[in-house]
Order: sequence, then C-alpha cells, then structure tokens
Amino acid sequence: MDILKIDKVVKTYDKHIAVNEVSFSMPEGVIFGLLGPNGAGKSSLIRMITTITRPDSGHIYFNGESLNSSHPEQIGYMPEERGLYKKMKVGDHLMYLAQLKGLSYTEAREEIRHWFVKLDITSWWNKKVEELSKGMQQKAQFISTVIHKPRLLILDEPFSGLDPVNAELLKNEIYELHKNGTSIIFSTHRMEQVEEICDKIVLINKGENVLYGAVKDIKQQFKENLFRIDFTEDQALLPDLRSLNIVEQTPQYVTLKITGNQESNVILRHLLDSGVPIRAFNEILPSLNEIFIRQVGESNIQQ
Repeated sequence: MDILKIDKVVKTYDKHIAVNEVSFSMPEGVIFGLLGPNGAGKSSLIRMITTITRPDSGHIYFNGESLNSSHPEQIGYMPEERGLYKKMKVGDHLMYLAQLKGLSYTEAREEIRHWFVKLDITSWWNKKVEELSKGMQQKAQFISTVIHKPRLLILDEPFSGLDPVNAELLKNEIYELHKNGTSIIFSTHRMEQVEEICDKIVLINKGENVLYGAVKDIKQQFKENLFRIDFTEDQALLPDLRSLNIVEQTPQYVTLKITGNQESNVILRHLLDSGVPIRAFNEILPSLNEIFIRQVGESNIQQ
C-alpha cells in the first residue's frame, strides 16, 4: 500500500503557482527523495502533506485515506531551519514537544533518555538550546521529530551542520528507523546522498513533475551506453581498439560509446581474444547530479 499519494495537487499564492498538478505515490516503507532546485515547490508540498496548508485543488491521501487533521500525529517533520526555543533547556524542551505529540510525561521522559543514550548526549538535559552548536541542535531537532514514532518521517537537509562522524551516526539511525518500517521522505540538494540513501525519487521544477521513479531505473533511463576499459598497465592505445567509438583515451583506460546493434559482451570477448590486457570493463551510468542538472536545465530552457 502507498503511505502517501499526491494526485494532481495545485497550490497558488496570490498569482504565483507554487505547485502545478503534481502527482506521485510513495510506497510504504521506502526512503523517498523529494528533489528540486530552490523555489521548485518542495516546501509548499511539505506544508500540504503536514496539513499546515491545504491544496487549492487535487487530493492528498495518507495510508489510503484523504489527508485530514488526525494524520499529523503519525507524521514527523524536521525542517531545514531549526525550530527550537533557544532559551529553553534541551531536556525541558523535548519533554514539551513530546507531550504535544501525545506522549505521557513518563513516556516522554523514557523516550528522551533512550535517544540521549543512543546519540551519546546524556549530559545535555540541562543545557540551553542556545549553548549548542548548529550540529548539536540538529541532533536535538531529530529527537523531537522521531520521538512519537511516526509512520511517515520528513527530513529536510538532515545532515546540515553535522561533521562527518555525527552525519554517519544520524544516517545509521535513519537506516534503523527505515528497517523498522518507517517511511521516510528525504529532501536535500546533495545528490550523492540521495543516490546512496533513496529507493525512489520525484524531481520537481517550477512547481511541476520533471522526473519520477526508482533511482536504479532512472539511471538506466538516462544512460548513454558508455563503457570504460581499464588496462592492466600503462600503454598506448592498441590498434585493435581504433575501430571502436572512443570518446576518451588515456594510457591507463579508454571510454567507449557502444552504438547500434553492438553488444558490450561481444566487444569485451573480442578485446580479450585480441590479447588486450584488460583489468576492468564497466558500464558508466550517469550520476543523479548529472541527471538533475540536465533535467532542470532543459526544463528552464523550454520555459
């Protein structure tokens, strides 16, 4: 079942169309990338999913039901901009937010202690939020987002301000939540993180769908039949390779473009039979960053 379905949703502010008939579905239990350049409409979509605003037209469904005011109890949202009260102590602040999410005093205290141990921040209870670095505030914000065990978790630039060690720590916690059944929307400008973490993505530009599907399928869709041959040793290009469509050449490797009815395994067998000393033969798939730039750029030119 889909945990979330967006069906031809439109949202306007005055005369500006922020979201223009966007449609996509998110299967339950996946990590889903919500992507787009600044001003694409991502924040407008998130505000509607969390019921902060409503669509002007179209429908949003949560777990098969029309989205309503009861559903935010099952949703956790961590915005890019921190929303913590700087003068409050961390422990008191999290207790307050946890009880707003419906936890009892005892449940809230137990959950906070559990997360403080997991994230190695047991000494933070009486620290004021303003005493924390941006990365430390990010950890506190993360706890406040997941403490009520939401079915759908929305993370907007979750690794912002974190050093590599703490980014890896938080990433592992995200993986564990996913493993335990939490559905996660992951929004970021870091395409390498999307490629590593997400199962499916939707790319939005100027309020409209540009691209939607499984990451592996999208990479296959945009491949250009490029293959790289790495040699076992530095050497000049052998005569047997000159008949091939070479797009890049170095003493260590060449990049080929296979066209027409050519098959990569046939070419590889020919090279091996010809005595070419090959160390590796790999297909080159485009990165999500390359696809993102290509799609957003083409959309901007067309409009």
